[in-house]
Amino acid sequence: MSKTPVKIVETVLRDGHQSLAATRMRTADMLPMLEQLDEVGYFSLEAWGGATFDSCLRFLNEDPWERLRTIKKHLKKTPIQMLLRGQNVLGYNHYADDVVTEFVKRSVANGVGVIRLFDALNDVRNLETAMKAAKEAGAHVQGSFVYTISPFHNTESFVKMAKDLVERGADSICIKDMAGLLAPYTAYDLVTALKKEIKVPIDLHTHYTSGMASMTYLKAIEAGVDIVDCSLSPFAMGSSQPPTEAIVATLKGQERDTGLDLNKLYAVADHFRTVKKQVAEHFKLNTAIDIDTKVLSFQIPGGMLSNLLNQLKEQGMADKFPELIEEMPKVRAELGYPPLVTPTSQIVGSMAAFNVMLGRYKVVPREIKDLARGKYGRTPAPIDPAIKDLIIAGEKIIDYRPADDIPPQMDSLRQKLAEEGYPKASTEDVLSYAVFPDVALKFFEASRQKS
Repeated sequence: MSKTPVKIVETVLRDGHQSLAATRMRTADMLPMLEQLDEVGYFSLEAWGGATFDSCLRFLNEDPWERLRTIKKHLKKTPIQMLLRGQNVLGYNHYADDVVTEFVKRSVANGVGVIRLFDALNDVRNLETAMKAAKEAGAHVQGSFVYTISPFHNTESFVKMAKDLVERGADSICIKDMAGLLAPYTAYDLVTALKKEIKVPIDLHTHYTSGMASMTYLKAIEAGVDIVDCSLSPFAMGSSQPPTEAIVATLKGQERDTGLDLNKLYAVADHFRTVKKQVAEHFKLNTAIDIDTKVLSFQIPGGMLSNLLNQLKEQGMADKFPELIEEMPKVRAELGYPPLVTPTSQIVGSMAAFNVMLGRYKVVPREIKDLARGKYGRTPAPIDPAIKDLIIAGEKIIDYRPADDIPPQMDSLRQKLAEEGYPKASTEDVLSYAVFPDVALKFFEASRQKS
């Protein structure tokens, strides 16, 4: 076993509040603690990407690029980490290579030091452009595979993907377990296999959703994992990560002692305890999110279960919820076992809801047709041929990298923004508009001068 200290990615500024407080933490809530966080000695501070970009523009009336620059001003030692969905950037569709490249370049120029990249289908082709741009920009590139369970996902398939990512230049590998499905002894075996085959650091990211996360970390640490993702206690547990303080305390005096000072963490945690209360009151949020062991049976993250129930309630069909729970795994299997992470979780969930409400595949959303014909990339397993014939009979199949079909977009986006009254828009504003056009325009109307 490795005797090196376990490193920690602190997620309180991104995934912690995304998981428990709908990504509503404001930059002003972070500012008083940035210098103290910088002194802790973390591997990185995850503070950007994921849903923060959308949330800044849509709900907080903040410029996400300005948030990034502000955080960077206060962090002299610790790299800022972001989460990027490969060819999807931070949106839900694939973008042209020039948009992806420019987004990565501007992210690094504005302060990002570590870029964690993932693709919802684990299709490495969808990560190539972003990885290349991140390497060229000088960032630490963390390639991820999304952990999920199916007859087509196993240790061998995950190790193979990790090797593919390292060959493409990944500086570290992340096991991204977004639903809290990774069991402790499975984690031990997976990390052991990865450490044998690849020579870059391994980072484990999980969620407490199933209640196993801290045990999973401990077994992964015994197997030699290099880095684990944690959140300070006010924004830990529930559907978030294990608490930073508890992991640091657990390893104190042991071979893999993190070397972090608990007293430094307590003072920062006290601040975020107050922030959590204020955010919950201001936005009327329930931040007391329980663990949900049902995720182990259905592999459906808890937040998604409540969304699906609401969908049925709106149609007066709440009594069909048990049917929906049974339908989800069937649809997932028929559609090639995609991992249930943005955007595939929403796509599979809506198809299951339509099936229960209207009859199986009687109404098929465009996103399902796109998934079936390869527009999002290669599914982990082949799509059931009978279902494929039913939903995309005669439509063009995409068996190459989907973004190869998308012509450059930056110039036309600049032109559109000029037509909206912003001919001098910065590259950052063009990129905000590229990813969230309507939301960005609304934000610009309130915060930019038209010319």
